[in-house]
Amino acid sequence: MSRITQVEVFPVAVPFARRFVLGSGAVGSPDAAPDQAGAVIFVKLTTEDGVIGWGEQRALPSWSYETAETMAVVIRRHLTPILLELTPFDIELFHQRAAKRLSPAVSNGFPFARAAIDVAMHDAAGKLAGVPVHALLGGKIHDEIPLCSAIGVGDQDAVREHAIQSSDYAAYKVKIGGDLDADTAAIETVAEVADGKPLWLDANQSYRPSALRQLRDRTAGIHTIHCIEQPVPSTDTLAMARLRELIDLPIAIDEGSFSAQDLARAIRLDAADLVVVKVCKSGGLRNALKTAQTALAGGLEILASGLTDCGIAFAAALHVFSQLELALPAELNGPELLTDLYVEGLSITKAVATVPTAPGLGVQVDEERIRAESIDLLYR
Repeated sequence: MSRITQVEVFPVAVPFARRFVLGSGAVGSPDAAPDQAGAVIFVKLTTEDGVIGWGEQRALPSWSYETAETMAVVIRRHLTPILLELTPFDIELFHQRAAKRLSPAVSNGFPFARAAIDVAMHDAAGKLAGVPVHALLGGKIHDEIPLCSAIGVGDQDAVREHAIQSSDYAAYKVKIGGDLDADTAAIETVAEVADGKPLWLDANQSYRPSALRQLRDRTAGIHTIHCIEQPVPSTDTLAMARLRELIDLPIAIDEGSFSAQDLARAIRLDAADLVVVKVCKSGGLRNALKTAQTALAGGLEILASGLTDCGIAFAAALHVFSQLELALPAELNGPELLTDLYVEGLSITKAVATVPTAPGLGVQVDEERIRAESIDLLYR
């Protein structure tokens, strides 16, 4: 077996093509100064045979607790010593040792940092085996993944313009931020432009149950709303359960479910109808699939999402979601929101992504650009 001999970490402040704001805070915009806290961490693994695996995850403190600094430190100081004893195929062993070194508490520990490594290990393992990542996971059942447009929190004109520009997409995720008037206007605007396509509302923890009931009353005439995602704080699972009795919309859990164990607890409390699966918060590809299987066993539907992925993590998500039946098109918004991606080899036509079939992740990484744009972090 080809052991891992080198681990390199590259923080990059990836530029945005458009402003994007969540209910929990800003993600990025074209005119924003490079933000170290929101940088993307790229990871390069090299084996003794010279095979390379690439991983990637975004640091987004407005969404989860990990920053670019913590991710880089965790990977360099804590995960690299584990990796240098393993091969790219030792993925479960890696996670076992990582959990022992960085003990999870209520939920999984440093999942974004571990997900970046996990993706790189899968990429290298697929290349060593000569098969695409989805084959390592059991094989795909879909060759293509339709995509959902992500409409950020903003004024009505900006929301309308974005929705019009996203006419190729099969569904719309509408970000809402807790302002009843603004959110009602945004939902009505997108519904008008969408012309019958499903709407997926995402509050990113910005609502109280009583206020959400008011929002639902205001939008009751819009029959294309499919669900509302994570309306209340992630720690308030009981409020999620109460909301299922208060409003007549399916409730999706996202920030409140990072692991299969988190989801099992939510299912036991009758707190959700759907779950949003993300590779980043799961800590890797197989862990994301474990969450998906827990959802299916508990009678929940599955929604697919990412975190403004830059090509490497986007490809990894395609391999995972090619194995699942999704309730709505996947909200993998990197190609829509970023200036460009850091890979070649992805095929996206009219908002439908083709699952890569070349060995590993099936994409070619622009290492020269990643190295050139790598930034220094404060902890150095």
